[in-house]
Amino acid sequence: MKAKAVTKTKKAPKIKREDSKLVSKKMLERLIIIHNAIKSGLYPNNQQLRKLYCEQSGYTSVGEATINRDIDTLRTRFHAPIEYDRAKNGYYYIDNWEFAVNSVSPNDAFYLSAAKNLLANFKGSPMYKEIENVVNFVTDTEGCAKSQLLDRIAVPPLPKVVVDENIWKTIMQGLQENFILEFDYNGRWNTSTTHRRVRPYQLLLEDGMYFLFGYDELADKGKGGERLFCLPRIKNIKSAQEKFSLPKNFEFATRCSGGRFGAFCEQKPVKYEIDFYGPARQYVKDCVWADDQKFSEIEEEDMTTIKFTTSQSAKVLEWVLAQGGNARPIAPKNFVELWKEEIRYMAKIAGIK
Repeated sequence: MKAKAVTKTKKAPKIKREDSKLVSKKMLERLIIIHNAIKSGLYPNNQQLRKLYCEQSGYTSVGEATINRDIDTLRTRFHAPIEYDRAKNGYYYIDNWEFAVNSVSPNDAFYLSAAKNLLANFKGSPMYKEIENVVNFVTDTEGCAKSQLLDRIAVPPLPKVVVDENIWKTIMQGLQENFILEFDYNGRWNTSTTHRRVRPYQLLLEDGMYFLFGYDELADKGKGGERLFCLPRIKNIKSAQEKFSLPKNFEFATRCSGGRFGAFCEQKPVKYEIDFYGPARQYVKDCVWADDQKFSEIEEEDMTTIKFTTSQSAKVLEWVLAQGGNARPIAPKNFVELWKEEIRYMAKIAGIK
């Protein structure tokens, strides 16, 4: 009885691991095409994969070395069980294996697309463009049907912020490389142009606006201090090409003393007590404004009192004023005086005596 012939297999030529450390969007496109071809049982070889890629991607050519590198990336980065069948002159999987990026469930695709919708206030900015490209690419695969429910999830429009692409790229490089940044700046209160030298810590997103949080070496007459910078007010930015050491505790949130009022902070935490009346009572109870907030109710006076701690006084003042006659600060005293002063000023410009 003749022994059954055994099909010999061999691995495709390996590429150095360093070459496959970064997986770009274009490479990911090729990997998915290669995976689908192998998974279908076609036993594709390099020549067939090159042709397939050009047909499906719209590119006119792709090199032999590129396909070899892609095969190696599937093996080393994604642990794909790829072998080469000499008899059939092509690649195949020795085990049943799925490429995770290529098997996004309709449910996952829905939430990824919904996340893009939630960032609609940043549409047109460099960050949004990158996020949109990635989400569209990951969700635009076979089996990821577009859900009509996405049209039912939206973010109300806010004022659009235009960010200079050069400023964006320079800040992102500063964050990635820990490079000191130099730029000219016009503040909200101090509108005169000043020169800044900043160690960038974080990029903050708030209601469609971008803020750079970092340590300004020239602040406070050269003593230095942490500051926030609104990106549209930054001009003439450049990287100093000097590195700084990022402190362990660089998180902006830790500077707010538990407050949750957005992109503003001061050094000293303050305890607030504010009364809310009428329709503002439910409004104030709908959210967590500070980690230590506490409520008390006096129904006969139609009043809800909130007590909390934060270091975001300017934001708290805006918050209280936005409720008009339905909010009254009780403490601290200097904040109450600031509130009254603002009301007197509004009355004056309104012509009310």
